[in-house]
Amino acid sequence: MISASFESWMREQLAAVEASLERWVPADAPAGLGAAMRYGVLDGGKRLRPLLVMAACEAVAGDANAALRAAVAVELIHAYSLVHDDMPCMDNDVLRRGKPTVHVQFGEASAMLAGDAMQALAFEVLTPDASDELAMPALLQARLCGLLARAAGHDGMAGGQAIDLASTGKPLDEVRLRDMHRRKTGALLQASVLMGAASGPCDPAVWAALSDYGTALGLAFQVVDDILDVTQASDKLGKTAGKDLDANKPTYVTVLGLDEARRQAHTLHETALAALQRSGLAQADRLQLLADLVVDRDC
Repeated sequence: MISASFESWMREQLAAVEASLERWVPADAPAGLGAAMRYGVLDGGKRLRPLLVMAACEAVAGDANAALRAAVAVELIHAYSLVHDDMPCMDNDVLRRGKPTVHVQFGEASAMLAGDAMQALAFEVLTPDASDELAMPALLQARLCGLLARAAGHDGMAGGQAIDLASTGKPLDEVRLRDMHRRKTGALLQASVLMGAASGPCDPAVWAALSDYGTALGLAFQVVDDILDVTQASDKLGKTAGKDLDANKPTYVTVLGLDEARRQAHTLHETALAALQRSGLAQADRLQLLADLVVDRDC
């Protein structure tokens, strides 16, 4: 059960992230682009990735201002990926976060450009100039940009999506399925943890433990997502339920079966918690509770 103090912490962090997104995602971008961007990222989503950034920052006693920028940047990358994934040339979905997808609302060209602009804005947020009230050292800017770029690119999210599209209607074994989701979903969740950790002092052993935590959590998130896709209704999920099954895409449920997928989620949860224990961090409670939340969620 989630404690009142943890719920209060989440509300505080989410309010800060939402206010920053409201501030930094422009309404006045030309030709309606700002409206499409804001529609795609504001007022929706679980914001798990920003919460992981902020929890990891607190665990290492890092710079909260740098972590807030990292939290916004990773959410912008996540939101852009959803905008593009939903388009007819990709997953062709019409519902996201309980409302019509961006291409349905604004048209395909505007959706493509909105995603492009959100991706660029993520790196703009991470590179404030010296006059900005939340400026941060250039070395930290570079490190955060590198972590995010690698997680979002060919060896991460984009590469995983390419494998996903190429695998439609084809059998995948568990090893290849895990590799696909390590990239498509896991890389950005792991990067969220590491970007938070990068905002403060973090020795190599702690970094390795947090990296392992992020890897296990990222895979657990996807396993649970696949389970929910076949056990929950669209109005509960805020997106089209059963979409992967209808599209004949390999998932943890189709490859392993529902019971084994649930066992996998439990095992990955234990792996994530063991990594946290190995880190020796005294302030890792919120990372633990976020791992619990990922596995116990129902939407």
